[in-house]
Amino acid sequence: MKSFSLILGLLFMTSVSAQEIQMSETASLEQIYGEVQEAQELLPMNELGIEFGYALYETTVTAGEKNPVLALENVRDYASVYVDGRLQGWITEEKKTIALQMSAGEHTLQLYAENIGRITYGPEILDNSKGLFGSITLSGTEIENWKMIPLAVRECSVGELTFTPQANGGIPCFYKGLFTVETPAETYLDVSGWGMGEVWVNGHYGGSYWEQNAQQSIQLPADILQKGTNSLIVFELKSNGKRIMRLSDKAIFN
Repeated sequence: MKSFSLILGLLFMTSVSAQEIQMSETASLEQIYGEVQEAQELLPMNELGIEFGYALYETTVTAGEKNPVLALENVRDYASVYVDGRLQGWITEEKKTIALQMSAGEHTLQLYAENIGRITYGPEILDNSKGLFGSITLSGTEIENWKMIPLAVRECSVGELTFTPQANGGIPCFYKGLFTVETPAETYLDVSGWGMGEVWVNGHYGGSYWEQNAQQSIQLPADILQKGTNSLIVFELKSNGKRIMRLSDKAIFN
């Protein structure tokens, strides 16, 4: 009898840990837009009223040549770059230039920035500005006329978001999927292959992830899971085409 129970338990653990969660619905970020601010130049997050979190910097650019280079003076701490809704790559304080895959002509440029945290040591402690600020050029020409929008990602009530069957999810957005639990127990969410974002399970904030971190899983305590159907909501900044997450019975590392 004990052997039979053990086998059932192992089968249950295998089914849960191997379970794939298909992210079948999306919700647009427009639902969590803060107050839009417009200016000729980039404004740091401090001036947008953002202490921590995300902001969208958007403008229209006219490229005089194919595949121009975008260059920024300050990137704190990370931003994904989109042209006409297509991911181009990302920029950081260590990598502040990127060649854009675009034709000559007019295009929409969107930079989704994240402020990871405040500087508490070193020479930059006197300038604790975050986000994007200073000069920004396209093939050497200054880019102006910016629209800047705070994104209340962590502050929003994800249960109040309106989701629709997934279309393309090509730009940063919220994803939603469902998974089944027979008996709630501590487990891990495998986020490997995704870029950077935040996770909620059954409306409870689960944590954040970044592809450059050593650990590529988020621990899900038993008390945020429920018997039967559970919901997973993911905010993804990089939108690199991933649509599936998995459960695991152990932590995942790079």
